[in-house]
Amino acid sequence: MSDTLIEARGLSAGYGKMAVLHDVDLRVDAGEVVALLGANGAGKTTTLLALAGELPPLDGDVRFLGEVTTAPMHARCRKGLGYVTEERSVIMSMSVADNLKLADVDPDVASEIFPALDGIMHRSAGLCSGGEQQMLSLARALSRHPKVLLADELSLGLAPLIVSRLLDTIRRAADERGVGVLLVEQQVQQALGVADRVYVMARGEILLSGTSAEVERDLAKVEAAYLQGDVEARRA
Repeated sequence: MSDTLIEARGLSAGYGKMAVLHDVDLRVDAGEVVALLGANGAGKTTTLLALAGELPPLDGDVRFLGEVTTAPMHARCRKGLGYVTEERSVIMSMSVADNLKLADVDPDVASEIFPALDGIMHRSAGLCSGGEQQMLSLARALSRHPKVLLADELSLGLAPLIVSRLLDTIRRAADERGVGVLLVEQQVQQALGVADRVYVMARGEILLSGTSAEVERDLAKVEAAYLQGDVEARRA
């Protein structure tokens, strides 16, 4: 039996009839961290939305837990999908504890994942630092025991020490609990340091894939993908 948890096969997806992704093949197996790299606008977040069920395929398919699925995101979440968005999806007017309660998460379990949360349970999430908000988002997702975790730009705007703590937590979830993680990340070296395998995306297509070691040996292509994105952004 395959240990592949989520997979895209020939996936094209986008907004309305406009395809952003083109013929994407990608998989995440149990117990591994897979990094999806690329410049802004490469299609990384669109890939996560399509895998999560927020965007329907225009072509190809998504397989979740071994079966082709067109189920909406909430149904996939009930079956073991976790999703941490780049917006730090916490309710700012509610306390940390109430954010956890709303997600039916035990605060003690969340504090085991990030002990720093224990001392701020009664603080409004809006008064928490960006790092604390991201720890809350990730602890909430992992406390629900997902089989697959999609994580979008965990490092955005955060100090290196906090980023290291977040990525170490993701790595432990894969190693100790068998969670399959797809990590969208702008910080190439940090992603290569935590990931088992890597996909590099440009203009909605997979430009390069391989183990972290293989991709690191071919950093020129990774840099070309980012440069291509920068040029296109300036033209827009």
